[in-house]
Amino acid sequence: MSRTQRFSNKPLDVIGIGNAIVDILVQTDETFLNAHSLKKGSMTLVNESQAERLYLQCGPGLETSGGSAANTLHGVAQLGRKAGFIGRVKNDQLGRIFSHDIRSVGALFDTPPSQDGPPTARCLILVTQDAQRTMCTYLGASVDLEPKDLDLSRVKEAKILYLEGYLWDSPPAQRAFIKAAETSRNAGGQIALSLSDSFCVDRHRDSFLKLLDHHVDILFANEAEILSLYQSDNLNNAINKVRNICQVAAITCGEKGSVVIEGEKTWEIPSYKLGELIDTTGAGDLYAGGFLYGYTSGESLQNCGKMGSICAGQVVTQLGPRCQVSLPQILQKHLG
Repeated sequence: MSRTQRFSNKPLDVIGIGNAIVDILVQTDETFLNAHSLKKGSMTLVNESQAERLYLQCGPGLETSGGSAANTLHGVAQLGRKAGFIGRVKNDQLGRIFSHDIRSVGALFDTPPSQDGPPTARCLILVTQDAQRTMCTYLGASVDLEPKDLDLSRVKEAKILYLEGYLWDSPPAQRAFIKAAETSRNAGGQIALSLSDSFCVDRHRDSFLKLLDHHVDILFANEAEILSLYQSDNLNNAINKVRNICQVAAITCGEKGSVVIEGEKTWEIPSYKLGELIDTTGAGDLYAGGFLYGYTSGESLQNCGKMGSICAGQVVTQLGPRCQVSLPQILQKHLG
């Protein structure tokens, strides 16, 4: 049975579960990073007071809704597929910014905001002149997501359930993931996982491997993440290990492109340089968005990889993780 036939009765293409975060993007220099003991290119979790202090001391920034899975779902919706998102915000200014932004492209976002507790999550993204991003993340209300926040009727309607590895740090969110994955599987859907970050993999390697073994059909990872997962220093060895675990895996390798795997089949996908490199924020997220757009449209896996690569190649030419040009037009131009 083809993917198109399998999913023919499902009205929703992709629903994602992840951290609902407002990104604050600031262009800065290494002097600021050094002054605050921040390692360039890293992601650091901070508390509310640290987040506020950094925010006050950096320069003016661009505020936009973010979060890895939300960025992916935003891309899927912008490309014209039906997408939904599940994540926790508070009923505050940043929560309203997040809700408006993700709904503005037609994505469904119905998770009720919390009325008390921590404020909406935010991520201060410090972008240096070499386009490297250094992230300081306050997770706030997002980590309070739990099984009761799930709209399982939406999960049942979706062809793909997309899970964000960053949220695996929260035990209640882990329970929500498993409940959603079981619901999706029983309803004939497929489960996709983004490993999100090599440090996240380091913290949860054993439970990620168990999650892959029991629940995941489609894996998204970058080179550092897949090497960390299998504690290997050889990419081919890591790829060969994942072949027998997931039905499909897409491994991104920066400017070297990506590798798409299905069983013993392998497709090497080139990177697409669509302009000057400005900011790598959201590159992996938009790769997944383009890939899932192709996948739910019935495209070949090779074309899915190309679509992901093109979307990633576009988003790095601007500041921020949400494409500011028409993604459908970009795909049409570069795929022919």
